[in-house]
Order: sequence, then structure tokens, then C-alpha cells
Amino acid sequence: MSPALVRVTGLGARTDNGKLLVDDVSFGVAAGQVLAVIGASGSGKTTTGRALLGETGPGVRLTGRIEIAGQPVTPDRPPSPGTVAYVPQQPAAVLNPVRRIGAVLREIAHRHAAAGATGRAQLRRAVADALARVGLPNGRELLRRFPHQLSGGQQQRLVLAHALLSRARLLIADEPTTGQDNLNRADIATELRGLATAGLAVVLLSHDLDLVRLVADRTLVLANGTVRATGPTAEVLALHQPPAAAVDDRPADGDRPDRDRPPVLRVTGLMARHRDGARRHTVLHGIDASITAGQCVAVVGRSGSGKTTLARCIAGLHRPAGGTVELDGRRLAASLDRRGRADLAAVQYVFQDPRASFHPYLPLLDQVARVAVRLRALETAAARHAAQAVLTRVGLTGEFTGRHPERLSGGELQRAALARALLARPRLLICDEITSGLDAGTQDRILDLVGQLRRTEELSLVVISHDREVVARLADHVVVLDQGRIVEHGPAADLLTAGRQPLTRALLCPTEHVIMKASEPL
Repeated sequence: MSPALVRVTGLGARTDNGKLLVDDVSFGVAAGQVLAVIGASGSGKTTTGRALLGETGPGVRLTGRIEIAGQPVTPDRPPSPGTVAYVPQQPAAVLNPVRRIGAVLREIAHRHAAAGATGRAQLRRAVADALARVGLPNGRELLRRFPHQLSGGQQQRLVLAHALLSRARLLIADEPTTGQDNLNRADIATELRGLATAGLAVVLLSHDLDLVRLVADRTLVLANGTVRATGPTAEVLALHQPPAAAVDDRPADGDRPDRDRPPVLRVTGLMARHRDGARRHTVLHGIDASITAGQCVAVVGRSGSGKTTLARCIAGLHRPAGGTVELDGRRLAASLDRRGRADLAAVQYVFQDPRASFHPYLPLLDQVARVAVRLRALETAAARHAAQAVLTRVGLTGEFTGRHPERLSGGELQRAALARALLARPRLLICDEITSGLDAGTQDRILDLVGQLRRTEELSLVVISHDREVVARLADHVVVLDQGRIVEHGPAADLLTAGRQPLTRALLCPTEHVIMKASEPL
């Protein structure tokens, strides 16, 4: 084996109040090798990944030794610019919200260009090549957009394109398949193996064990900040892979026979547009859909197909260009600021990027309790008690609720966002990739909770997901979007096993099969 490009010895991380985040973690990664770091939410994966950048969370001290390319790395001495590229779990956190995508890509290409390769044509070719490698179009329409005009999956691929243009020697990828459909996950698997083949060292932090199995040479398992196993990937996963939840292709409740009941939600002729400077382009074309009490409709489609825009229109976060949204037979105001307290409580949204929806410097419990104060008119003490109860239901005990969001993992924040939405006692819950940052055990617990709420409280759900297991566990009905249009819809049991459209079959067939097909040439 070639000498290690990355060498970590006795890494520890501890907060100012003495909480141990990571303890005595050691590993090496050679150029051309992929090391996967796996573990439950909060196990220390992201803390370890950020330490390789010389970064820590507020109030966190690092101990031990980190070397990259023979140079020590500490918070006071980060890696040399261009040495390490980082793809975070929440890509919006590293994308400049006020600069157009193309300008940033060209700047990165120029800063890290090979000697003499700084002409405009060369830079354009470098940008086009990076976008093609991550599955994004190189058209003017994309390059003129701002990051918030992309879906979560497109943002993730854009950050990966940034990393490719930086010509780094080490790539740290934190959950790079979060929010990606099967086809894009296959592309990312191929690209990660290709980067390793080209000589990069890759550290992959992931819950996606199918991805880990296919791309990682070695795997390290973390639990409560300590190393529980390390070795060749096949051997480690054989011993430490959690038992898979049983997935029945026919949802437990089937396609409900009470479809003649009045709908809780009715969407009619919904159209939506995004602004591109003075121009507008249509992203939703006349969408019709309805949901009855206790029913779950899953919306699936490729990244950028309009799924999140549809959800945002229902929630009042994006003003439609046409059509109507009705709740219990009443037309909802098009924008959030025109909806009353009852309507705000009745439609709740759990975002794909939970970190962006929390204030970084206020205790978690106070932020969740605020929902009960504003939307249920509870007194502060009663609101805090109710918030603590619902946080406990999603697995966040008092140990977590006094922390600031910046000291929680992405998976822990995702559970907190779900708890906050449930505290409002909604009629309709919109879940945008709510399990994408969760390990298998926690995901199973959350899906059980949501399923129980459907049965006991007749909670209606709109679930946006690329995860076939989530669709199979929750959905009665599936709607498939492509370029802003419904191309197929029907009972979940039918579409999971015998979708008519090739896109439906590609999105809903077992993930590992799709990734394996894309990885075969490697």
C-alpha cells in the first residue's frame, strides 16, 4: 500500500462542559483509497470529518494529531488552500446565496487552474466538465441561477462540482447522496470511485450502506465517538451492518378504500415559476392532486423535477403562478404571511435542510416550544412541557434539548424539526426527505411514529423522498414528477412493483441494483 496521505492518531474532541464527542480515533487514508466512516447519528462522524479541515464546533477542543500530505493540521493551522475539498451534508451552508452559480464556478476554476490554463475558453471547458461529471446541465439557465433556486439534490451536486474544480488531493464527502434520487446516487458512486482511481484520497461519511459497500476500500465504525471496528469494507459490514427493516412492497394500509371521503387537501391546476433575472421559467405545469384524512401521498422524481416547489406552494412558501390549494374545502392564501394562526398550524413543513430552519444560538427546547406559544397559544411553561414530550417521542431526551443547534448532528436536528412540526398538531404534514440524515435504526423509529400518528390522529402526509423504503412503509399513493409534470400516479403497491414509466421503475426499484449497474464499468 502507498504511504498514507491522511494520518490521524488519537483524535479526541471534547466540549467546554466536558462532553466527549470523539475519543482516541486513529486511521490512515492513502491516495487512491476510499475510507468510509459510518455510525448512528451523533456518533462523531461529522466531528471527525471537520477535524480534517482544522475546524471544530463552538466550544469544542481537539486533541491528538492529524497530518495531511505530511503537514500537521490544527484549528490554528488548517490545510493549505486547495489541498482538501469538503462536501457537507447540508450544501446550502457553503453556497453563497447572493452570487450566481456560474460566476462562482468560474472563480474556483480560475483560482485552482493548472499553470497557463486560465483563458476564458479553458475555464468554460473546466466548468462544463465538472458539471457533466456530477450530472448537472451546463446551460445558461443553470449558470445564471442562485443556489436557492436549486433543489437540495442539485445543491449537493453543485458542491461536489466545486470540489472537483478545486483539484484537491483529499475529498471529504459528508452524506453526499442525501436528497439524491437513485440515478444521481449511481452517478455519485461512479464519480467517487473515479476520483479515487485518479489518485485522490476520499473520506466518505455516510449512512448509505449500499454506497459504502460499492465504493469504499476500508470502513471505520464509530459509536458514541469511539472506534468499534475498522478494516476491509466487506468484512466490517458483514459483522456490523444493522439488520434491515422488513420492507413490504405493499404498504400496510394499502391504497385506502375511503377515497370518496372529502379531501383534506386539494390542489387544482397548480403552476409555479422561478425568476431568472428579468425572465421567468415554469417549474410546475398544472398539477392536480388530493389527499384524504390519514392518507399519505409520496411525491417522487429526479432532483430538480419540481417536488420541493410543489411542497412549498402547498405550505405558502412559494406563491403559485396559477391554480388553487384548498384545505378542508377552504381556499388557502397563496403566501404564508396572509394565512391565519389556524391555517399555519394546520399545514406544517419538515425541511430537507433542518439546520437552516433553526437559530444557531438559542437552546433547542426554547425554539421548539415557541411553536406551541405562537400557534396553540400555550403559556411558556406548558409549551416547554409539551415540547419536551414530543422531543422525547422522536428520541431527543433532556440531554439534547438544552443544547444549541450548532452542537447537534444533522440527524438529531432532523428529528427536532419533525418534533417541532408535530407540536403544532397539524392536519397536513409535509415531509421533505425527513429520513435522509438518519441511521437505519433511528429511521425505523421515526417511520413507526409517523405511521402511528396517521392511524391514531388521521394525520395526512405529503412525503417527498428518494428512499424506496420510506415510500413502501408510508405511502398509499405515489405521484411521479418529471420536469414539473405528473407523468404517472397510482397506488403505491402498484408503482413499487410494476410502474409503467421507465422513470418510475428507475426511481423506485431497489437502490443497490441501480448503483451496481452504474458501477459495473469500474
